[in-house]
Amino acid sequence: MSHEKVQVYKAFSDETRYNILKFLMTGEKPVHEVTAHCHRAQSTISLQLKKLEYHGLVQWRREGKRILYRISHDKLSLVHRLI
Repeated sequence: MSHEKVQVYKAFSDETRYNILKFLMTGEKPVHEVTAHCHRAQSTISLQLKKLEYHGLVQWRREGKRILYRISHDKLSLVHRLI
């Protein structure tokens, strides 16, 4: 199994990270929307987003005061196949 697939499976091993990835499949979202969708504390969501970023599955950008997250373009098809 490739290193890339192992990283994706690690990300999917947590229910919150799975729900975040599934939600981000619909497009780029600000943190507060991810938090509301997952019904978790913002600190929990931030920690899980950081882990997804570490594994190369999500990217972020700043728009004013907001931070927007999206699935990394190069991992989109891999994530899509697993969801």
